[in-house]
Parts: sequence; structure tokens; C-alpha cells
Amino acid sequence: MKYYAYEEFKNDTNTLKNKVRDFNPEALLAIARGGLTLSHALAEGLNIREVQSIRTELYDKTCKRDLITIFDTCVFEKKSRILVVDDIADSGETLEAIMKHLAQKYPAIEFKSATLFYKTTSIYEPHFWVQEANDWIDFFWERDFKD
Repeated sequence: MKYYAYEEFKNDTNTLKNKVRDFNPEALLAIARGGLTLSHALAEGLNIREVQSIRTELYDKTCKRDLITIFDTCVFEKKSRILVVDDIADSGETLEAIMKHLAQKYPAIEFKSATLFYKTTSIYEPHFWVQEANDWIDFFWERDFKD
């Protein structure tokens, strides 16, 4: 297990911000919960006011479920480029399912994905990512605020 501290998050988020800048997203779509902290930081860095979220259920803590469920209540008015943000492409099943869902539901919008971490064993490679992961990542927001 690799502990991922705030300082590393800050540096990697700035790297990711520079990688996605040319895409020029008009809004961010955070995959809850893993993508929420990163989306907020990217929104500040890219000066994007519109941040929405989509929720999925594939994991219960570290135990993977058999089926993914997507909860989508997004409304994208007059948007053509949206960046989908998550913390990690682990198995890739969540990102793959969400990207397919979004392409079907919003065919006029270009969606690209961004993560901090990517595992080469993932079935889905994000358009933008910073670090390759070889172990379970213990993010600071998962550890540092627990009682």
C-alpha cells in the first residue's frame, strides 16, 4: 500500500492541470467520491466554475462488486468539452462504463478523462494521467481525516 500525501497530490495536480489545459474543458465532471478532491483543485487551477458530479458504485471499501451502478443527474447546457475526473484508473471498469454512458447520453459533447494514477492492467486508459500505480493507493483524504 502506498500512502499518497498532500504535497505529492499538489505537485501531481499541477502537472495534470498543465496536461489538460490544451483540451480547454468548459466544465468538470467529478466521479464521486474519488474524483471530488481532484476536481475541486483542478477547477481552481483552471478557473472553471462549473463542476458537476456523477456517482458510481463498484467498490465497497476494497471489495469489488459484480456490477457497476451509475447515478447521473447531470445537466450540461451549451457545453461541448467536459473533463471527467477521477483519482485512479484501477481496474478501469468505472471509467470505461462512465465514458460509454456519457457518450450515449450526451452525444454532442466531447468527453475526455483525467486521473492522477493509472494502472497498466486497467481496461481503460485515461486521456490524461500523471503516475503509474503498481500498488493500492492510500490517498491522504482517505486516511488523514478519519477518527
